[in-house]
Amino acid sequence: DTKKELSTINNYTKIEQIKQELCGYLISCNTTTEKKGIIRYATENEYNINRFSKILKNLNIDFSIEMDGKNFAIKFKGNENLKKYYQNNYSELTEEEKKALIRGAFMGSGSINNPNNKYHLEMSFTTEIDAKQILEILRSFGFNFKTMYNQKKYLLYLKEGEEISGFLALIGANSAVLKFEDIRVQREMRGKVNRLVNCKSANLNKTINASIEQIEAIKKIQSNKKFEKMDEELKEIALLRLENPDISLLELGKKLSKPIGKSGVNYRLKRIIQLSKE
Repeated sequence: DTKKELSTINNYTKIEQIKQELCGYLISCNTTTEKKGIIRYATENEYNINRFSKILKNLNIDFSIEMDGKNFAIKFKGNENLKKYYQNNYSELTEEEKKALIRGAFMGSGSINNPNNKYHLEMSFTTEIDAKQILEILRSFGFNFKTMYNQKKYLLYLKEGEEISGFLALIGANSAVLKFEDIRVQREMRGKVNRLVNCKSANLNKTINASIEQIEAIKKIQSNKKFEKMDEELKEIALLRLENPDISLLELGKKLSKPIGKSGVNYRLKRIIQLSKE
C-alpha cells in the first residue's frame, strides 16, 4: 500500500528530483548490472515497476519490461549521462533531491511491516559505501537508522514507531502516515490499558494476600481466647477486617468509629499479627 501511494507522486517534470530517485533505485540491492552494461531491476510490485518505467521515460532512457517468474524485470543500457546523475558528494543536492534519492532507495528495496504486528522498516543496498552515504543523509534529517550486514546485503532499519512515521512523511507517503499513526495510537492505548490492568491485578493480589494473613492472625487470637484482652482499637479493626476481607487499608480506615489513614490501619494490623505470633 505504501509503494502504491508513492508510485502516484507526480513530480516527473522535476528532472533533477527524478534523476536522484532513479539513483535510489540503482543503489538498491534489487538492481544488477549484466553483460554489455545492461542494468536490470526486478520486483514483484507492479506499482513499483510502473514508477520506475515512468522515471526512465521522462529521462529519455529506452527500456524493456519482461516477466521473470513472479517478478517484473525492467532492463536498460547504462550510459555516461546516467553516471552523471549519481553524485558521490550528496552535500551538493537540495533537500528535495535528497528526499527523492531516499524515496527511490525505499521503492527499490525497502519494506515495512504491518504495524499491527511489529514496527520494522528497512532498506537494503548492495554496497557498504552506498548504505553509509544514505545513512549519513538520513541522520542529517534526524533519523536514527541502525545498520546490519545480512546475506551479502547492507541493511538500514528502524524499529521505533515514531521514527517510522516520520520517515514515511519524509518520502511523501502521507496516507500511509495517517494509517500507520492510527494503528500506532491504538496499539499504545491497548498497551497502556494492559499495563493498568496488570498493575491493578498485582495490587489486588497484594491486598488479598495481606488480608489473608491478617484474618488468619485474628482467628488464631480468637481461638486462643486472647481476643477480649486486646486493646479496643485493635478489636475494632480486627472485627472490621473479618467483615471486609477484600477492601484496602485506606477503605478499612474510613469505616472505623474514629477514621484513620492507611499507615495507622497498617500499624494496628501489624500489631495484631505480632500478637498472634506471640
